Amino acid sequence: MSVQKVKEYFKESGRDCQVMEFPVSSATVELAAKALDVIPARIAKTMSFHGSDENSCILVVTAGDMKIDNAKFKKTFGIKSKMLSADEVSAFTGHEIGGVCPFANPDCATTYLDVSLQRFSSVFPAAGSSNSAIQLTNEELFLFAQAKEWVDVCKGIEVSN
Repeated sequence: MSVQKVKEYFKESGRDCQVMEFPVSSATVELAAKALDVIPARIAKTMSFHGSDENSCILVVTAGDMKIDNAKFKKTFGIKSKMLSADEVSAFTGHEIGGVCPFANPDCATTYLDVSLQRFSSVFPAAGSSNSAIQLTNEELFLFAQAKEWVDVCKGIEVSN
């Protein structure tokens, strides 16, 4: 079970006990928001895309109310945005759809955080299962996700450099 892998990942920092598991599904933004009693935008959803080669994937963590802007994605990563299939998600991340998170992923997965998350002091990414989450600040999320960088790849958010 992937949530155990994520708990093990957080054990070294003493944060494993902060992984929340729910008696209900948190597999979608709406379900997670309901389980946590927060607005959907505070759910940090991890989206999985094909990488620049067939042996890699790109994980983009966005605020729960955001959608990927294909033009921004292509400008940022130099490739067309193409989401992984369910089988590919499991193979590339070790997590099943509904529990995909930016933690404890194989080296072939590179994680980026979208600037849409920066509106909040803390967010709730999944923790490896379709009924789990952990609350983290953006700084903690960047650290624990081993994120490569902050990106601007969502619709409706414009950030000047």
